[in-house]
Amino acid sequence: MTSPSANVFDLTGRVALVTGAGVGIGRATALALANAGASVGIHYNASATEARQTFESLTQAGGTGWLLQGDLADEVQANRVVDQLIAQAGRLDILVNNAGNPLERRPLEQCPTELWMQAFQINVHAAFFVSRRAIPFLKQSGNGSIINNLSLSVQTGGAGGAGAYAAAKGALQVMTRTLSRELAPTVRVNAVMPGVVETRQHELFSTPERMADYRRQTPLGRNGTADEVAQAILFLASDGARFMTGAILDINGGRFLR
Repeated sequence: MTSPSANVFDLTGRVALVTGAGVGIGRATALALANAGASVGIHYNASATEARQTFESLTQAGGTGWLLQGDLADEVQANRVVDQLIAQAGRLDILVNNAGNPLERRPLEQCPTELWMQAFQINVHAAFFVSRRAIPFLKQSGNGSIINNLSLSVQTGGAGGAGAYAAAKGALQVMTRTLSRELAPTVRVNAVMPGVVETRQHELFSTPERMADYRRQTPLGRNGTADEVAQAILFLASDGARFMTGAILDINGGRFLR
């Protein structure tokens, strides 16, 4: 049992894999886990320059990390990313399924089949492939944890043409709860559900006017930051959340209340 005086956020000796760790929430999460003592696999697909910057920030702060490239929507590449980390680190304790992308905004009535399929490949299939490959190693950890990154669009229905993305993240939410039952008591499975976070993703998919509207609609009067989401992920990965599985943490400044 963890003593009350112990630092429950100390991840020294543990190995984490963060998907989509080059930018935004993924980058902030990789650095937060490393600052807590974990060694971190930094996955990226196309963001090679940004992933290397994450790696350099981590190592310059005294952390240990590995760069891992792959298109996780491809089962073979997803398996390879996990296998490469195991080959270098020898274990896996924490998996953060962060990689995801809205792709583009389209009302469902006008959504091409290809866009619908891609939304699920990137936001659901990728997390499934990585999780399935990682589960045996997480079970061996004795303290394994999976944290999935959802989206407030699951609750809002994907307003503004984000319906395909919202549907995919909704599937990931169900997968979170399914795995929490299937893997208990060996591996804990939880998720974060961020509201609007000031990241490059929103710079690409939301106008300045829309971002201002989000701020006005949020009781705390602002949008969130990647670091704030990363701290919630750190909590779920830590011994501070040892009695939590199947939980969804809302990080939205009060825009949605369950």
